[in-house]
Amino acid sequence: MKRILFIDRDGTLIEEPADEQIDSFSKLKFTPGVFRNLSFIREKLDFEFVMVSNQDGLGTDSFPEDTFWPVHNFILQTLEGEGIRFDDILIDPHFPEDHAPTRKPNTGLVEKYMNNPEYDIANSYVIGDRETDRTFAQNIGCKSLILSDEGITWEKISEILFAGERIAEVKRVTKETDIHVCVNLDGTGKCDISTGLGFFDHMLEQIGKHGMMDLTIHTKGDLEVDEHHTIEDTAIALGECILNALGNKRGIERYGYSLPMDDCLCAVCLDFGGRPWLVWDAEFKREKIGEMPTEMFLHFFKSLSDAAKMNLNIKAEGQNEHHKIEGIFKALARALKMAVRRDIYHYELPSTKGTL
Repeated sequence: MKRILFIDRDGTLIEEPADEQIDSFSKLKFTPGVFRNLSFIREKLDFEFVMVSNQDGLGTDSFPEDTFWPVHNFILQTLEGEGIRFDDILIDPHFPEDHAPTRKPNTGLVEKYMNNPEYDIANSYVIGDRETDRTFAQNIGCKSLILSDEGITWEKISEILFAGERIAEVKRVTKETDIHVCVNLDGTGKCDISTGLGFFDHMLEQIGKHGMMDLTIHTKGDLEVDEHHTIEDTAIALGECILNALGNKRGIERYGYSLPMDDCLCAVCLDFGGRPWLVWDAEFKREKIGEMPTEMFLHFFKSLSDAAKMNLNIKAEGQNEHHKIEGIFKALARALKMAVRRDIYHYELPSTKGTL
């Protein structure tokens, strides 16, 4: 079955001006990275390319066709010069108030693909720059990749299409805890975290925000006993989730970070080499920070390194105990962000052994 990329034009292939009309060559500017990455996708993958574009009022006095087609044809010719050819081009000229069934996010223009058993719609994508493009994908029944300021670039789009999405989910249920963890290593830092321990939630959020990964962690633990099982089992589930999301590890940087936080200097170096190990060089003088016992910090990172099968070398120095542990979590996040970064142009295992 054939897969399709339904690709928006304005704001996606070319930058959109303030008046939202590309009706002259002076307004034409291609989006950063579009040539290299669409050319890579066209060469390496088997997607059909279908352009789907709303052009409000095309053919009316406010947007005559003779101002549209010369620029549009130049766009197509320039893209073709880089090996980027569209299999179909679908343009809707209606205004929003027309409520036309063919205007995105309605699906009138693409129903010939939706109702065709030759196409794998569920594994096709809409590539756009607006929330209406995301809605368009939902209406079609396919996935979406939306260019935005939150980290989704043409580079990231080509990486995800070529090497796959790195999303994993782990559910861990014992007599002591009930845990659900979901990780998207290629996310934008969105977090939904609830463990029953406010300070622990705050630290886990640092991993998502500073690691630029979407992170969901819902933990219900036996806090009436103490905090131990909640913290330990959350670390185990998170480590397993990261390991699963990494998949075959091809193209990853593998290694990764030190950072200061006010009076503290925190270093977290890691290696996704498949062998768990923890070196811990940090002392805490307070019994608790928030509701979290400081003795559990080492235990959290030991459980995390074991479950994720990674080396962790952690060192922290400073006077403020809150800053010290927060600096460690932020350094871990940055190390993760660095280590999981993929290079699809050198898509090999980062090991002379041939396995990780």
